[in-house]
Amino acid sequence: MPVSMSGTRHYRALPRRLRRPSLLVVGCGDVGRRLGAALAPRGADRLRVVGVVRDPAQAARLREAGIVPLVADLDRRASLGRLRALAHWMIDLAPPPNAGPDDPRTARLLAALRAGPRAPGGRRRASGVAPRRWVYISTTGVYGDCAGALFDETRPTAPGSDRAGRRLDAERRFRAAARAGAARPALLRVPGIYAQDRLPLERLRQRLPALSAGDDVHTNHVHADDLARIAWAAVFRGRPARVVHAVDDTDLKMGDYFDRVADAFGLPRPPRLARAELAARVSPVMLSFMSESRRLRNERLKRELRVRLRYPDVDHLLSSMLQSSAAR
Repeated sequence: MPVSMSGTRHYRALPRRLRRPSLLVVGCGDVGRRLGAALAPRGADRLRVVGVVRDPAQAARLREAGIVPLVADLDRRASLGRLRALAHWMIDLAPPPNAGPDDPRTARLLAALRAGPRAPGGRRRASGVAPRRWVYISTTGVYGDCAGALFDETRPTAPGSDRAGRRLDAERRFRAAARAGAARPALLRVPGIYAQDRLPLERLRQRLPALSAGDDVHTNHVHADDLARIAWAAVFRGRPARVVHAVDDTDLKMGDYFDRVADAFGLPRPPRLARAELAARVSPVMLSFMSESRRLRNERLKRELRVRLRYPDVDHLLSSMLQSSAAR
């Protein structure tokens, strides 16, 4: 059974098995499971990965990846009371809410990590230490549309959507925690995530259109396995409140990316439409992604976090998949 986080009024001392060093992965979905599976060979006696999820039905999948499931809801402060006692290090992969100008989920999480659990009678227990090294997974969308410019982490932010604005609000909350001396948060700005099972195949089968070459936008990418490794490296090598672009070396426009995937899987390339025509054929969310063009440098990723990408670009993955298929 997952560790229940339904409330804090029935406080009990943590089991011995949960007192060993722990990595708390908040919002432990696909990338979190990949991280847990990668760390599993280290042995649970050396490091325990605790995955925080809202849905108890996800517990079985976490266990398969060697992760201790822990059920908590970032929209319910009362369910977060024991997080502090479980976290030596933390990676926050949880998304912000779908609406609103800010990210109250991050506010609740940070408050819970500072406060710790309550003992009977309402007093705060001193057991557990708030994690000193945190990693927050943000988005490259905080830059907004950059007209295809190539830039590093010093570029000012200018989010063009409420979704990206909420991510920027979360970044600011982590920076405030750093200024207060509460933690050493590293900030990773992440683009579109791909993997063998995270390619736009269904989109291609549905023949959804892409932008014409003249209207197309530059996109950025990172493989899910590499992102898991980047997040783990940032726990120990990330500088306090320092932004790092968690992107690979891919330099493609969005339509060209779709074409590469279509060619690799023997699917028709998507039809190309001018922006005015395409607006009536895709969702507002997809249209917003198709309205922002930027190319991000990743020198900090390689120099400061010392990450060597297993998948340097999208072509590397597609080529390895074709080779594996031919060998069968």
